[in-house]
Amino acid sequence: MNIEGILKALEREQIEAFFVENRERAREKALEIIEKKRTLCGKSEKEMLISWGGSVTLDECGIRDAVRAKYNALDPYSKPTPAEQSEAKRQALLSDVFLMGTNALCESGELVNIDGNGNRLGALIYGPDTVIVVLGKNKIVKNVNEAQARIKKIACPKNAKRLNRQTPCALNGTCGNCYIGGATICSHTVVTRFSTTPDRIKVIIVNEELGY
Repeated sequence: MNIEGILKALEREQIEAFFVENRERAREKALEIIEKKRTLCGKSEKEMLISWGGSVTLDECGIRDAVRAKYNALDPYSKPTPAEQSEAKRQALLSDVFLMGTNALCESGELVNIDGNGNRLGALIYGPDTVIVVLGKNKIVKNVNEAQARIKKIACPKNAKRLNRQTPCALNGTCGNCYIGGATICSHTVVTRFSTTPDRIKVIIVNEELGY
């Protein structure tokens, strides 16, 4: 794993990147980025709107709990009804900072993600002033083709099962290229190869295996 090469590739793509040794340091780095953003905005801690997409990695690092304890956290997944969750996901697109994981990171610097609803990818592409992407070293792959293969074989089956979706991958671990309304989590595939706004996207690579 050529971390220096990956960091340079992300820098070329106008994505600010960090490499940290463990999940505790990843949490500290995420909070450090948020606090720096707060200072630049001139807002109080409770005026800072922080939201996120679904991510096992964020929870394994304790990042969401740390944010809830200090900032104005908008958690779409805590809302009681689907309609309220949907509205919160739209509001999250206007957050000061959006937190997320990623399905894969290519050695050449591309972030590769597959989503069902697309709210996580919508935030990554456009909306929040700052996007923080946290990933473990297990998400690093050679190229986009390898990334998509990894996502279909590893990430999608585990996420579909976690979300109680009745898809072929959740039931037998194999992608069925399904078109199941309300169940499939493979509606949108996005490859991020450049940040139009310099350093808007921050990537924290953790020297641990995290998430799917």
